Amino acid sequence: MRAMVLEKAGEALRLSERPDPVPAAHQLLIEVCACAVCRTDLHVVDGDLTHPKLPLVPGHEIVGRVLEVGRSVQAGFKVGQRVGVPWLGFTCGTCSYCTSGQENLCDTAQFTGYQIDGGFATHTVADARYCFAIPDRYDDVHAAPLLCAGLIGYRALKAAGEARSVGIYGFGAAAHIVAQICRHQGRAIYAFTRDGDTAAQDFARDLGCTWAGSSLAAAPVPLDAALVFAPVGELVPLGLRALRKGGTLVLGGIHMSTIPAMPYDILWGERVVRSIANLTRKDGVDFMKLAAEVPLEIHSEPFALDEANIALDRLRAGQLTGAAVLVPSQTRKDVDPGQLAKRVGPA
Repeated sequence: MRAMVLEKAGEALRLSERPDPVPAAHQLLIEVCACAVCRTDLHVVDGDLTHPKLPLVPGHEIVGRVLEVGRSVQAGFKVGQRVGVPWLGFTCGTCSYCTSGQENLCDTAQFTGYQIDGGFATHTVADARYCFAIPDRYDDVHAAPLLCAGLIGYRALKAAGEARSVGIYGFGAAAHIVAQICRHQGRAIYAFTRDGDTAAQDFARDLGCTWAGSSLAAAPVPLDAALVFAPVGELVPLGLRALRKGGTLVLGGIHMSTIPAMPYDILWGERVVRSIANLTRKDGVDFMKLAAEVPLEIHSEPFALDEANIALDRLRAGQLTGAAVLVPSQTRKDVDPGQLAKRVGPA
C-alpha cells in the first residue's frame, strides 16, 4: 500500500510504501476510494493536537470498499460494500460515558488519523463497529466530507436546539453542509466570514444563507444561536454579542486559539457557551439517514494522494471552497477538478 505518513509534527507528510494492513478480529480491510482533508488533520500535522501516534497516517473522513471482513465482525458489512470511517475509532464501552450515551467523551477513546492510522493511503483497517453505511445519493468524492464536516456540523446544530436564526462563523467544509440542513429545516442562516472574503460570502448566499458578511460586522438580527467552526478564539466574544438573551454559542472545533478576556455583560442574560467534542455512533446513523433524505450539495475539490501536503497548505491558507478530498487511485496528472469539483443534488 501507499500512504502519506507524518513522521514528526510540523513536518510535511512523506509518501511511503508499506505492507498492506491485516484486519484484526473486529476490523474491516478497506480499499480507500476517497478521504477528505479536515482541519483536525491540519491540527495534528501542525502539532496543535499533541498526542498523535507517530509515525501516523492521517485522515478520518474515509470512504472505501470492503476487501476483507475480520472473523468476529457481526452481520452488516460484506466484501465489496461501500463503507464510511469517521473520527471516532474505538471506545471502551464500559465507562460511565459509554453507558450513558456519551461515548464521544470516553477517556480511553481512540481516533482515526490520530491514534489509529487513517485514510491518507490506498488501504486502511477500521473497527467495523464504528463504521457507517454511506447513502447511495453521493459518489465517493462527495460522500467523504460527510464523515466529519457533516457529522460535526450536525452535532453542533443539535446543540443549538430549536434555534430559528443561526449564525455560522467560519464558512468552510462543515458550515457549507450545516447551512443546507438549516435551510431544509426552515431556519434562517447568517454567515460570518473572514473580513473581505467576498468569495466565501457569495458561496454562502448561493447555498441559501439569508445574509453573509464579515465576522467583524454586527449581526443584522439578534441570533438564537451561533456555531463557530473557525479555530479563532477572538470569535467567541463576537459571537456572544450577536446572541439574543438565552441564546447558545456552540464551539465546533477540536482546537481553538486563546479566547480573549471579555466583559461579563455579553454572557449575562442566560446566554450559553458550549463545546462539541467528537461524535457518537448514533450521531453517525442519524446524520447518514438525514443525508440520504436531503439533497445536499457537497462541494469537493479532488487531489491525488501525493498532493496531500498541497491540500493541507490550501486549507491552512483558507484557499478552499468546500472540502479538499484525496483520491488515492489517481495521480496528479489524472485529477480533473473541472470534472470532480461539482455539486451533488438528488439521485
